[in-house]
Amino acid sequence: MSRSARLTRTTTETDITLSVDLDGAGKSVVATGIGFLDHMLTAFARHALIDLEVAAKGDLHIDFHHTTEDVGIVLGRALAQALGEKRGIRRFGQALVPMDEALAEAAIDISGRPFLAWNATFERPKVGEMDTELFEEFFRAFAMNAALTLHVTQRAGSNAHHVAEACFKAVARALRMAVEADQRAGDAVPSTKGSL
Repeated sequence: MSRSARLTRTTTETDITLSVDLDGAGKSVVATGIGFLDHMLTAFARHALIDLEVAAKGDLHIDFHHTTEDVGIVLGRALAQALGEKRGIRRFGQALVPMDEALAEAAIDISGRPFLAWNATFERPKVGEMDTELFEEFFRAFAMNAALTLHVTQRAGSNAHHVAEACFKAVARALRMAVEADQRAGDAVPSTKGSL
């Protein structure tokens, strides 16, 4: 059974088409109009081992907020659709990722209960042209729309580029673990409730 999804979301602020294949090879084609976000999503796909295509047009003449948040929304919804009933997955995933002096930890529960715990700080307001406050907005939109519990914690680091990249890669690695097939579980939903 294919674990993939393709979604389009159009508002007065953004127009986004996104496809995801959870059993891919880490290939990506990303064009959001935000260079650093493209860089992070490319790394995300590679480390999550998902195939990802994103084409986004947004009101970048205002700022990058709407495009960043809306890409998170669509990615979260696509993940939820691709997972379906979540049968046979590991459900939980965690990763600790170093990026030079930076160290980030991510833990995921594909729980059906959306929540983001974000504990990362940035010593400068921008990386490239992207506001560093938007990283939290992206992951909140992603977690809420994927209906997963996500904890992201910065353990060390001062370089804003390195901290952001460590966070994206840690979430990707945790997601890769959580969506993996659990050979011992078979086709069971990984919950005593019988559904997630």
